[in-house]
Amino acid sequence: MSSKGSAPAKAGLRVGVIGAGVMGSNHARVLSGLPGVNLVGVVDPSHAHRTRATELANCPSFETLDALFAAGVDAVTIAAPTHLHHEVALACIAKNIHVLVEKPIASTVAEGREIVAAAHKAGVTLMVGHVERFNPAVAAVKQAIAGEDILSIAITRVGPFPPRMSNVGVVIDLAVHDIDLIRWFTESDIVEVQPQLSSAVAEREDIALLQFRTANGVLAHINTNWLTPFKARSVTVATRGKYVMGDLLTRQVTECFGFKPDGSYSMRHLPVGHDEPLRAELIAFLKAVRNGETPAVTGDEGVASLEIATQCLETPSRPAAKSPALKGPRRVAG
Repeated sequence: MSSKGSAPAKAGLRVGVIGAGVMGSNHARVLSGLPGVNLVGVVDPSHAHRTRATELANCPSFETLDALFAAGVDAVTIAAPTHLHHEVALACIAKNIHVLVEKPIASTVAEGREIVAAAHKAGVTLMVGHVERFNPAVAAVKQAIAGEDILSIAITRVGPFPPRMSNVGVVIDLAVHDIDLIRWFTESDIVEVQPQLSSAVAEREDIALLQFRTANGVLAHINTNWLTPFKARSVTVATRGKYVMGDLLTRQVTECFGFKPDGSYSMRHLPVGHDEPLRAELIAFLKAVRNGETPAVTGDEGVASLEIATQCLETPSRPAAKSPALKGPRRVAG
């Protein structure tokens, strides 16, 4: 545990937010309303970002990381741009500060591993912000397939091109969520990767069709793009005994079961909670910090998902083998 923050216990855990963009501002908003938390403030070099975050969360703001450190914090959430995650996380860990870092954990697998190693050595809590795990619909799907023999998983995560300019494509920005979900649902590592990528409009890939096989034999598929005019987020899981469908936006989860030889089956809607995923995620992080528990999404899990996403970007697609019979013109019968 951190020795920082010598304020009385009733003041609560002293927490800071690093990065005051859209995500960081939401972190600050949620943290400001949590019991047992003293939101020390947000850090961002941008005056406009700091203004937005402080208005949303009614908390102090800092221009530099050192200013936040000087104020004294026990834990931070890092919602800065991905290329800064490595530098910022290591600076916090060096001060024995517990860290929640937004996904992806870092720009590269090597940087992610360095963060994990530093946190382990310092004995501080490190959690990765794969917030989709805390979506009540995802939790309902996970509960429905517990103990089942999973056969296949299909995930769709599509929408329009994001207004914020980003230095990553859909695989790192969107599909990394679902790579994490596949590993979590199957409780297995991904051992085969078959990606199909295209840059239709953007400089980086904006369409990705990704196929995977897990170590325990589950086939999985992710369809993601920035070319769909509306947002869609869905998960379907086929097991030997069930077929579970989840809409992650409407949070409706349906289960088909009781398959009969004549093709009939039963269907039911499953109960789904109403928690805000980010709030549930931050509560889980702070609980891990307070109790010294293993966090819900470990640094190693964050690195594993980034590694698979990186493999998707690096695996060359192979041209299909041509059948000799199709090389010449076809003969018309008759």
